Parts: sequence; structure tokens; C-alpha cells
Amino acid sequence: MRVVFMGSPEYAVKILDSLNRNFEVVAVYTQPDKPVGRKKILTPTPVKKYAIENNLKVLTPISLKDEDVSRFKPDFIVVAAYGLLLPKSVLDVAPCINLHASILPKYRGASPIQSAILNGDKFTGVTSMLMDEGLDTGDILVWDYTEVGKKTSIDLFDELGDIASNQIIYTLQNFSNIKPLPQIDAIASYAKKIKKEDGFVDFSDALVMDRKYRAFKPWPGIFCEKFKINEMEFLSENGEYKRGEILKIDKSGVEVGCERGRVKLIKVQVPGKKEVSAFDFVNGKRLRVGESILEV
Repeated sequence: MRVVFMGSPEYAVKILDSLNRNFEVVAVYTQPDKPVGRKKILTPTPVKKYAIENNLKVLTPISLKDEDVSRFKPDFIVVAAYGLLLPKSVLDVAPCINLHASILPKYRGASPIQSAILNGDKFTGVTSMLMDEGLDTGDILVWDYTEVGKKTSIDLFDELGDIASNQIIYTLQNFSNIKPLPQIDAIASYAKKIKKEDGFVDFSDALVMDRKYRAFKPWPGIFCEKFKINEMEFLSENGEYKRGEILKIDKSGVEVGCERGRVKLIKVQVPGKKEVSAFDFVNGKRLRVGESILEV
């Protein structure tokens, strides 16, 4: 079975590796190299790195509009977090199957994993979808689910990558026997692209802080007006306090109140400075219980 694969991040690498071990991957499409870090060093995607290491043909077009995918004579085109929409000219080459990290039609779009955490969902999953010209609107082929619990987006990307890597093998091997299930558009929801400013927290709600903290690992993280919160622990959604009110200080962290609930700050980082423990931070600022950690 000949497969063309299209994907970019680490989530997609596990899927590509599974395909490479079970079928003939005739071409890999991924995003072009991008500048990374302060020195803006051009860096390939994790998928490109894997493709090169495994001697797979890799292509990095800016657009697929003029790309002749048919030359690879694929039986299937598999897509996982690629980052480009597939034009009709590609969709018509072979069945195109997208491995979307949600239980469709919930969270179509760019940030399904983060959205599941932010909204407090109990479950999320992976859906094998037969692609059409819409944004994650195609018929459902297979889906699997897992509990969200207290997992971070890093945890879920890793777990859902494992699920997807197994799911795609089942989907391709049983494709002729699977009856596609149309999505119900009326119950669909969309997950917007994450922006840096989405990580802002104001200590109004501890539960919201915890969800943002877990959803926005590793990027953009969470931050307030004074510092970035690199590590924290959710304590309770109950209780009413002043925003940023210091409730307890010890070496394990600083317990801080919100208008609703409380959290423990463990590691913080002031812009332009090194990460420090929250304990050292409040001591350095000579803050005491009853004062606000935001008034520094």
C-alpha cells in the first residue's frame, strides 16, 4: 500500500513512524524550515527530521495549489497537523484521511487539545476523518477516546499521538469495510489558533488558571502583569479572596488567593530575569501573608 504523508509537529511523527513500519511511504510533505530562538536559526519540523533520518522523500512547499501529488501514485494520503489546507486537486488524487485530535465534530480547527482542557472536558480523542474541502468537516471513519483528567497539553499530545499511530493502521487496513459517518454540523464547535496573549491570567478564578496552565504548556505558558508562572498547583475552586492575596508562604511554594479559589505558585519568572522559586521571589520582595503578590 502506497501512502503519501502530510504533517509537521511531534504529534505527527508517531503517526508517520507507524505508517513507515507498516506500509510504503512514498513521499512526506511538511512545513518549510522556520527560524527558531533568539538567533532565528532555520529549523526543520520534527516530521522533516524523521523523514531525513529514515531516507524518505520529503517536500516542503509553501502551498499545495500547484503540487502534483498524483506523480507518487498513492493509495492513500494521510494528514496529521500539517498546517496547510488541501486543494481539490490533491483531494481528488486518492482518499485523504486526516487524524484530528478531537472527537469530531467537536473542536474543528487549530487547537483541539488545548480547547478540551480549557473547557474542562472529561474526554477527548482522535478521529480519522475522510477529508473534503471544508475545515475538518469530512465524514468520520474511526474514533478513539481518552480521559483528560489533570493532563497537560504536552501529556495529551503524546498520548493522542500514540492513539493516532494505532488508529491509522486500523483505518487503512479496514477502509473498504468502514461506512463513513457524516458529521452533524449543528453541534460542531471550532478551536481557534492560540495566541500569546491567551496565556494572560488575572487571579480572578483558580480553576480557569489551572486549565490555562495545563492547556498552554509549553506555549505560550501563563503570565500576569508582573511575572510568568512557570510552575503552579491548583488547590481549590472554593473560597473568595482578593486577587493575588498571599495566604501562606513556605519552601514548597506560595499559596495565593483568587476571587474564586486558590492556587500554589511554585516557580515564577520576571521578564528578562532567570526563573526563581515563588518562595524566594516573595522573600526577595519582602512580601508577607495578607499582602498581594501583584503589588510588587
